[in-house]
Amino acid sequence: MTVVNLTKLTAEPGKQVIVVEREFEAPRELVFEAFTDAELFVQWMGPRDLTMDLQQFEARDGGAWRYVSKAPNGGEFAFCGVFHEVSAPERIIQTFEFLGMPTRGHVTLETAIFEALPGDRTRVKMESVFRSVEDRDGMLQSNMEQGMNESFQRLVELLATLRAKE
Repeated sequence: MTVVNLTKLTAEPGKQVIVVEREFEAPRELVFEAFTDAELFVQWMGPRDLTMDLQQFEARDGGAWRYVSKAPNGGEFAFCGVFHEVSAPERIIQTFEFLGMPTRGHVTLETAIFEALPGDRTRVKMESVFRSVEDRDGMLQSNMEQGMNESFQRLVELLATLRAKE
């Protein structure tokens, strides 16, 4: 499969923000559904070599989410958050926290905007605001970009499968 729409990650030095943009060959409603439907979400979120135990996923205003990613070597990585706004198919505002930090409270505020483009395409723009520049830099150094790119490639494949069924 040829990847046409590579992910653009912007992290300006000294700022607490990461902005990610990616276009998908699928209608906005379908892309939004992949972000908010638990059965679809587990099929694309995370690197291929990890399995996901989705323990909670209530994609609605005030809903919560939690999952544990499991590595082949037995390692586990837990994540959780709260959905503050889920406005189909335009926007999701949520928190994100990696539970493997030595101290709790390194919560990120994330906003995802879903923009319909001509030709049944969608641009997703995600902004993550961290508590500090150090938290943001730590996330960048954690291989998050590689994991994000693998997730998005899996999403591309899932969207193609779903569109073929239409």
